[in-house]
Amino acid sequence: MTLFQTPPNELPSRVRQLRREKEWSLDRMAQITGVSKAMLGQIERGESSPTVATLWKIASGLQVSFSCLLQSPECPGTNGDLHTLQTPGMSVEPLFAFDPNLRMEVLIVTLAPGAESHSEAHVPGAIEHLVGINGTLEVYWGSSSQWHSLTSEQGIKFNADQPHGYRNHTDVPVRFHCMLHYPV
Repeated sequence: MTLFQTPPNELPSRVRQLRREKEWSLDRMAQITGVSKAMLGQIERGESSPTVATLWKIASGLQVSFSCLLQSPECPGTNGDLHTLQTPGMSVEPLFAFDPNLRMEVLIVTLAPGAESHSEAHVPGAIEHLVGINGTLEVYWGSSSQWHSLTSEQGIKFNADQPHGYRNHTDVPVRFHCMLHYPV
């Protein structure tokens, strides 16, 4: 796995490749993803390091898995070619890339002390299973502002086709598995 603070060389070309496969202009992709045309252009040129939330918007708009954005275009589906995305306060490491037969991917997410991350709805029908590895994670989903605690070896399942978020209100990093199931 490769750890990066700024986009790896593959990310800009991967986003561009996926957009072109759909024959979308930057304007069209901006409309569908909710990410500005300027930001998409900067990402494709490698001039901007996107947040995890921005990459989720792009993946959802393109109707691809999150790990699809983090793998080399030449070797899709091989875990050795996946990259860990690290942004301030959060890292997302694909453990298993998207499997088209199982319609799922498995990520290891780490939140730094005090970090909080919010995600817009994923594709309709998406489901997340979270399993704590260490620390205490707080999670919310839907229109409720109620946070639910998840500790090591506990699990939570929710529909990810609605807004949701994660936070770490402790003074130690929190790690958890995120298993994303995509509809057929």
